[in-house]
Amino acid sequence: MDRAAKEAFVTDFAEKLDRTRLAIFADYRGLDANTVVQFRKGLAASEDGVEFRVIKNSLVRRAIEGTSFELVKEHLIGPNAVILGYGDVVETAKLTTEFAKDNEAMELKLGVLDGKELSIDQLEALADLPSKEVLQAMLLGVLQAPSRNLVSLLANCNRQLVNVLSAYKDKLESEGS
Repeated sequence: MDRAAKEAFVTDFAEKLDRTRLAIFADYRGLDANTVVQFRKGLAASEDGVEFRVIKNSLVRRAIEGTSFELVKEHLIGPNAVILGYGDVVETAKLTTEFAKDNEAMELKLGVLDGKELSIDQLEALADLPSKEVLQAMLLGVLQAPSRNLVSLLANCNRQLVNVLSAYKDKLESEGS
């Protein structure tokens, strides 16, 4: 790769980092090419766009200068892969941690979420969260509960009134007979 190509690559990668919500850095040594290709296909199939890149450390150092990713510099030792998540961070963390559990050769190093460093334990905790859709459904259920209870209470009052009137009517009918 000549100098111009490297500069273009660094600029392109820096732009990708700006759009990234979650970046996970990992050591991929020991993974065979077929496994990496399958992982890339799995990431590409996700709805939110997740990307797996193997990049030279020197190019990563240039791309992260002056960004919120500078905290990664000390971890750029040995071969590194970067998983870039542009959408749902939970899905990105889930896909990556599941793959790392299934393939022990891949060692997760750290994650960066909105400019803050995440440890491996924090990445796993993030992966254990329910998906965005499930959380939205849970929130909707919580928001609907008070109105549902109010409607039920009002309907119950009407039902009790009808029962009292019906019992009174039955009493009058039985006294009249």
